[in-house]
Amino acid sequence: MTQISTFEPDGRAVPFADEGVGPVTLTLVTDRELGADGLNVIAHYLAEEAGFRVVRIGARAAADAITDSDRAADADAVLEHLGIADTWIGGHGHGGSIARVFAAEHHDRVGGLLLLGVEEDGAPLADGIPVLIIQASDDDITPAVHAERLQATAPERASITRIPGADHYFPATHPIETAVVIEEYLDWD
Repeated sequence: MTQISTFEPDGRAVPFADEGVGPVTLTLVTDRELGADGLNVIAHYLAEEAGFRVVRIGARAAADAITDSDRAADADAVLEHLGIADTWIGGHGHGGSIARVFAAEHHDRVGGLLLLGVEEDGAPLADGIPVLIIQASDDDITPAVHAERLQATAPERASITRIPGADHYFPATHPIETAVVIEEYLDWD
């Protein structure tokens, strides 16, 4: 089991897990507890089998009035604490929306964006970075049309891969299939 740590910048208790030591770093943002975020199997596979460094960043406790920009600042503080200057950043559902804000606000730290199911939040993609969208074929919470609309805003650098037969919870129900898509895409970076 991956150890969950807490970083407390300015008194904020931000949980995170840091796994692997590879040349590619992937940061996954979630709005759930790290022990229940559904991304742990993906993170472990990418760290152990693909040789990536994977940092998962959870939501701070009592985060009622926290904005996506606040969450992006939390992620930035954790990455600074870990000495990570460049990362791919992403998340599932709302975690992906937070990652989009991070990419826009901390563009100099981002090598690319990974979206696991796309929320329809209207946030534009940050300029000039590649975007990998992984979409479940049967997702009725973040349906494929959201991913297709977002991809259409940057077709030259955004691609969509579908996980067949999967629903919104595909990171937990199809973790290896999802991790392999990420591994194959990020191998060129």
